[in-house]
Order: sequence, then C-alpha cells, then structure tokens
Amino acid sequence: MPTIACDKAELWQRLGREYTTDEFDQLCFDYGLELDEDTTEEVEALKKQGLPVERPQLKIEIPANRYDLLCIEGIARALRVYLGLQPSPKYELVYPADADIITTTVHPETARVRPLFACAVLRNVSFTPQSYASFIELQDKLHQNICRRRQLVAIGTHDLDTLKPPFRYEARAPKDIKFTALGKSTSHTAEELMTIYESEKHLSKYLPIIRDSPVYPIIYDTNDTVLSMPPIINSEHSKITLNTRNIFIDVTATDQTKLDIVVNIVATMFSEYCEKPYTIEPVRVVLPDGTSKICPDLSMRHTVAHTSYINSCTGLSLTGPEASKLLSRMSLISTVSTEDADKLLVEIPPTRPDIFHECDIMEDAAIAYGFNNLPDTFPSTSTVAQPLAISRLSEIVRREWAMSGWIESLTFTLCSLDENFSLLNHTDDGKKAVKIANPKTLEFQVIRTSLLPGLLKVVRENKSHSLPIKAFEVSDVVFKDVSKERQARNERHAAAVWCNKSAGFEIVHGMLDRVMKILEVKLISKAAKQGETGYYIKEAEDPTYFPGRAAKIFYRPPQTQPDTTLDAIKGALISKPDMEIGTLGVLHPTVLQNFDIGYPCSALEFSLEPFKKSMYALWTNEDS
Repeated sequence: MPTIACDKAELWQRLGREYTTDEFDQLCFDYGLELDEDTTEEVEALKKQGLPVERPQLKIEIPANRYDLLCIEGIARALRVYLGLQPSPKYELVYPADADIITTTVHPETARVRPLFACAVLRNVSFTPQSYASFIELQDKLHQNICRRRQLVAIGTHDLDTLKPPFRYEARAPKDIKFTALGKSTSHTAEELMTIYESEKHLSKYLPIIRDSPVYPIIYDTNDTVLSMPPIINSEHSKITLNTRNIFIDVTATDQTKLDIVVNIVATMFSEYCEKPYTIEPVRVVLPDGTSKICPDLSMRHTVAHTSYINSCTGLSLTGPEASKLLSRMSLISTVSTEDADKLLVEIPPTRPDIFHECDIMEDAAIAYGFNNLPDTFPSTSTVAQPLAISRLSEIVRREWAMSGWIESLTFTLCSLDENFSLLNHTDDGKKAVKIANPKTLEFQVIRTSLLPGLLKVVRENKSHSLPIKAFEVSDVVFKDVSKERQARNERHAAAVWCNKSAGFEIVHGMLDRVMKILEVKLISKAAKQGETGYYIKEAEDPTYFPGRAAKIFYRPPQTQPDTTLDAIKGALISKPDMEIGTLGVLHPTVLQNFDIGYPCSALEFSLEPFKKSMYALWTNEDS
C-alpha cells in the first residue's frame, strides 16, 4: 500500500488541533488508515547534533484504492468530514464568465499510440511551497499507482498564462517533433530526447512506452507551442512555478476508466487552492469523430443501499436516518427514500471511485460507527468445516509420496513464457496459457500450465546436493477455457521428478502405480472389455521426453447408468471415452540443458481432477 508523508504541523493546523502520536494513531486506525511513522524524535535528535533537518513528518499508509488520500489535502479533508468539522465538499464546474470555454481537439492519429484525452483548468490558484510540493508529489503517486508507471495514464500540468488556447492533441513522427523539454535549455527532436533520456534514471524507465511507436503523442497550443510529449516529458515553456495562477491539466491514457478517475482526483484535490474553493473550469474536448464532451465529469454517481443490509452485515439495529448520518461522515451523501424507509438513496462524489457495490457502502457505515464498537454475537448456526474433495485427494497423494521418501516442493504459480513452453520443447499456440498483461519481470509472464518447470528449477538449484534428487509437487495449473465466465479454469496436478546417474523411468512409473493403488484405480489394458474402469499407459511422442522413452497416461472413467426407461430395459450403459490425464518418461537432453541440469531425469505429471468425484462418493459413504 502507498505511504504518504505529511508535514505534521500543517496537518495539525488543517485538523484544528494537535494530537499525540497515540491519539492520531487511533484516529487513523478508526478511519482505516495506519500511522507508519512519526519522525519527530529523529528530527529532535538531529537538531541536538546541530545538523540541518526538515520539519517532522507523519508517514501514513493508505489503502491502495483510496486515490483521494494520496496527498495531505485529501487526508485532511477526509478526516475533517469524518470528525464532523466540515460537511463533504461539493465540487462544481464553473464556466468562464467573460470568455469562451477552452477547446482541445483530438486528432485521429493519436489512436495509433495513446488515443484517450481529458483535461481541466484550475483558476486563480494560490500556491505555497508546501502545497506546490504536494501538487507535484500527488502526480508522482498517481503515476506509480493507478497509472501503472504512466503506461495506462500520464498527467501533465502547465501554466495556462504562458499558452494560447485552443489546444491540439496530435500524434507525429518523432523526427517532426521538436521543443525544449522540461529542465533543458535547448530544443531537441523527439528522437534526440529518446537518446538523451536513456542515461537519465528517472525518465529512462518510461521510454519503452512509446519508443517503438511510429508516431509520438504531442500537445500544441494555437501558436504551435508544445505543452508536453506524454507520457515522457512536459515542455520547459509551460512549466508551473510557485507564481502560477492558472493551471491547465492534461491527461492522456489507454484506459477510459482510469483516465476519468485520474483527471477527477488531480482537479478536485487541488481545487481547494482556487480563489473560490472546490471550483473547476471545464474544457471542451473535440473527439476525432467530430463529437465533443465536457470534462472533467464531476457529476455524482447515484446508487441504492438498504439499511437492512447494513444491519445484517454489522449486527446493528440502525434506522434509515442513523445510517444516512454515518455515511455522511465518509463523504457519501444519502437520504432515506420516501417510498421505502429501508432504502437509502446514495450519491457518490467524484473523489470516491472505490465505491462499486452496496458492500462498499456498508463498509463505510461500519467504519463511521467504529469496528471496535460493533456488537459481538455468537453465530446462530453451528457447522463443521469439511475439505473439498480435490483438497482431500491432494493430501492423500502428498502423504503417500512423502512417505515414499520424496521431498515436496512449493513453486511459484507464475513463470516465464519460455519456461512454460520453449524450454520444454513446446510451442505456444496462444490458446493454452493465461498471460499476464503487464508482467513486472520476465520471470512472471504466464500462469503455469505444467508443474514441470518449477520442479526442474528446484532440481537445478539443488544439483550440488547428493543424488538422487526426488522432488514432487501437488498444486494447481491454469488453462484458458472460453466456456467459463472467467475464461480460464484451474486444474489440480501431481508431478514428480527423479534425478540420478541413471534415468529411472521405472521409478516414476512406480510412483504412478502407487498412487493409483491407494486411490483404488486398477491397471487395465487398452483393450479391456467395455464397462471396466481403470488406467493404462501408452507409448507416445512428446518433445519434452526422449524419443521412445515417453508415455501418455489414460483413465477410463466408470460408465454411468442410463437416463431413460427404454435404455434401462435394454440394459444399456452410457459409455464415456478414455481420458488422457498425463505423461511420464525420460526427459529429453535439450530440456535438461535448458534448465542447466547435468544428470538424467525422469518425470511424471498427471491430473487429479478425474478422481475427485468417485473419491468424494467413497468418503461420503465412510463418513455416514
């Protein structure tokens, strides 16, 4: 969760009183925050040594979804409303009285790189050094948080008095863009800036966002003065200072929802410094299709909550007006419906994008009431927990293999694309693995579809240990599945790897036979008579394994009884096809080389899913 550093004296001034560390820690806890550190003692110790120091800071840990609390302005405002020191602010769009509304035109070429745009204007702002620093820090916090390091959203702020509207949001070839970037004294083309910023640590991490694009996004005013080249750098010409009075905020994005959240948060948080607090001047954005919109959109979101639902979740007996009063302490405006006394008509301000569902409103009511004040009640029902069939089955396999002298491993569910496919001599067809859209590192690109990569990495990291190395794992893998609502499904697998001076195919084969014996699944031949259930293995070719030393595992499930009376008279059984549930064999030398393993290995992997229903029926009969 993000941590925000607030000037202690300034926060006390905003809250109207001074708190002891324990008192403020309790206030933060009651509101759902956490006081991480109070630097007062450190500052005093440095003062005694005669060293230059900053003013004492309060470092407060903020929930990741509360973007309105990422600056001292938002924290103080929320706590003042919570403490009843002020009503929830009403944010207003104020159109210019003596001039036309500012217009920004979005050109079609931006669709090739960064298509979404929003903006706002703050008029007659009065900055102090502290508020100016907070303004810059909020942008940085948003960039690192919801903006995903500027990949999804990027914010630019400009001194409007140095520019001449209307503005244009375009996309041009890098060689056709030239301006003086922030902090530079001479102008450069976009191509030159990309080279220059490669050596600047604070900006180099953002270059890959647009570097390979044929066009770069760029914002101009009517005199062709550059405002910024998002998401990399603003222009030196329009940089804001302590003397800036009118601020133009531009926000570019690839995600519409996050775009709307960010422009609202930046505008509303610092609108309190306007000559008329909490007022924002709108801007007309003309879209490539010729339509236009006014932004930012500060309209309230309307939803419905029920007092009975709040009471059922919290154990309270609140009336509608009491619940409404609690919600007002959390900056949610609500009234009791005239048609239904149980219904609360809730208005959600633009600063609370974290409210999605009635449960979020219930949680806010509980926070306002005080979690520690909620009544303790004994559950009205008595239940006995029971493991899922697949979990109980997994425990049987784990225990049996562990008792056989094998070591259980727990590896990461995420792995690299290469580990999941090419290092096992497989190709990615794009239809099997669930891929991470924005992986933090190359090691965590996909959700594994096999347990083997993790086990082979375990063998690699323990190759200095004495042989044989016997490792197994019983865990979930994930596959794409368009038939599911979430487009993916989990599947419980069991896998084992034997590493020794000899391949040991018979060892992993024995591991399979032992598990099947415990599960009371008998070995059959492929030509077994109809109605006979069990498992068998069949020689197969798999690039992960050595040619001629690989087999597939098949399971013939029990045949089901007929559904119709006619079939029952005929004595018919519904036959199910044999299921391929796994593989075993001696690993291919190139696979061992890919994982830097110098000894022969054999491996086994199969799915436990086909056995969970029959085992569950067996356990149910035993328990009864």
